[in-house]
Amino acid sequence: MADAPSGRAAALAGLFGQACLNYAGDPTGLRGWARQKGLPPVPDQARRAFLHGAPGEVFDASDNEGKFVVASSDDGICSAATDVVTQEAIIAALEAALSGAGIAFRLVIERDDKAIPDIHDREYLATRNGRSWRILLATVKAAAGGQAMITGAPELPQ
Repeated sequence: MADAPSGRAAALAGLFGQACLNYAGDPTGLRGWARQKGLPPVPDQARRAFLHGAPGEVFDASDNEGKFVVASSDDGICSAATDVVTQEAIIAALEAALSGAGIAFRLVIERDDKAIPDIHDREYLATRNGRSWRILLATVKAAAGGQAMITGAPELPQ
C-alpha cells in the first residue's frame, strides 16, 4: 500500500495535465474532452461542493489508482482532485509532470491557507509556447496523506 500515494500522485498530476493545462480557459473544450473520455458527471451535491457554488460541471475521473474528479467552472478555471495523497508525493509528481511536458515554472507562493490552516497551498506561474498558467496546489496536511486539488487558470497578458 505504500506505493499507492505516489501512484495516485502521478495519476493526479497526469489528469491535471491532460484536462487542465490543455483546456484552461476553454470550458467547452474541457467538457467535450471529458465526455469523449466517458467521464460521468458527479451528483449535484458533489458538483456544488467542488465548485464552491460557482456555475460549472464536475466529472468523475476515478480509475484503478483511486478516486479523482475534474472540475470545470464556467469562467474557464479547471481543477483535478483526489481524496488521498501525500503532500511530498504530489509536489514531486506535479513538478515532474510540468518539467516532462516542457513547461517552465516557478514557485511564487507557499504557505498554509489563511482560511483553513489544515490546507497547505503552493502557487506556481508556468509557461510554454507563449501560453501561461497560474497553478495552485492545495493539499491537506496529514502524515498519511489527505485530499489534494490542483487548479489551473490561464494567465492573461496585462
